[in-house]
Amino acid sequence: MFLAAAAHGQEAESPSPPPQPIISAIFLAKADANGRAGEAAETFLVTDVPIFCVVKLYTPGVASVKMDFVAEKVPGVKPETKVVSTSYTTKENEDRVNFSGRPDGQWVAGEYRVDIFIGDKKVRNIEFVIKPSTAEAAKPSIGKPTRKPPKRSTSADHVAKTGYAGAFR
Repeated sequence: MFLAAAAHGQEAESPSPPPQPIISAIFLAKADANGRAGEAAETFLVTDVPIFCVVKLYTPGVASVKMDFVAEKVPGVKPETKVVSTSYTTKENEDRVNFSGRPDGQWVAGEYRVDIFIGDKKVRNIEFVIKPSTAEAAKPSIGKPTRKPPKRSTSADHVAKTGYAGAFR
């Protein structure tokens, strides 16, 4: 039996250029006077509802963009819980996606993160803190009252004091 092996070489292809990033910018924002995404913000209060995540693409075109709003370290919430998850597919002439997240009522103060995906690939994240508002920080913590409430007197108390007072002397 005779076996033959053959090998041939190919010219090395020139390396392909690195892929261009799809996202030119991502930032978080508070609502402006019209209720739309305003300027970029780095600090938030529990009263900042909604919080926007703006994703700018380098070029217009169809892209599936997804945002996961994740609670990292928030009292009463299991770490890494997705509190908001939403996606949007841009149209041919769109190069910006405005996501927004809103709780029922106010946010819970703590550490959060926004994860951004293009298709199924996570491409960026932003970590941030939501702080208590000034009014909320001034509230006393739940516990015992600092002073006793005043005793309310009733007409029965007055009758008891005057009618039976002589019996107990």
